[in-house]
Amino acid sequence: MNLFFNTDATSLSPVALFIQADWIVKIVMLGLLLASIWTWAIIIGFLMRLGKIRKGVKRFERDFWKAEDIDAFYRIEGENPLPTARVFSAGVKEWRRSTVGGTIDRDGTRERLATAMGAAVAGEIDELSDGLNVLATVGSVAPFVGLFGTVWGIMHSFTEIAAKQNSSLAAVGPGIAEALFATAIGLFAAIPAVIAYNRFSHGINRIEARLNRFADGFHATLSRQLEAEGTR
Repeated sequence: MNLFFNTDATSLSPVALFIQADWIVKIVMLGLLLASIWTWAIIIGFLMRLGKIRKGVKRFERDFWKAEDIDAFYRIEGENPLPTARVFSAGVKEWRRSTVGGTIDRDGTRERLATAMGAAVAGEIDELSDGLNVLATVGSVAPFVGLFGTVWGIMHSFTEIAAKQNSSLAAVGPGIAEALFATAIGLFAAIPAVIAYNRFSHGINRIEARLNRFADGFHATLSRQLEAEGTR
């Protein structure tokens, strides 16, 4: 703890490296620190959200396939905010619109059902993916921003060498350490962002595949019902 708050630059204390840095490098460090905090807020939010969705989707599908009356199940779960429930709701609404008349176009109804549920799946995935672009941006840009701070800090150190006409390591070492600290902060922000982006992208892809499987299964159920309606 004393090392962290030590204001002597030779101690490699983060606080000292920040305080002794050039003002432009300080701006870079602060920006990267804010990006890191934003990244971790998104990571924690995504972890909680995806975990809740996985459990909810599993429960919804279990209850749906056990249900004997789709209309009764819709009255209970039709307003559920889960992605699977919204896909289910889109299918039921399109089914009701397509079968409200006396004559039913079976091929057209099947096509409209597939389109409606496919659009619902795409909408849910777009909503789930909101925030991943921030992780991708931080993961790709933060190292270069940190590198900019490092380059600027080293240039500042060289100008100090020229001004003081002293090129000893004791004179230039702290300035170079402060500059390199900017790159370290950039990597500290970028590495979790890249790992989280890849992990969450995989998780969202799995949810999308599950939604598509549910939509296909529900489409098959409605298609069988459509065949039954046509034989009456």
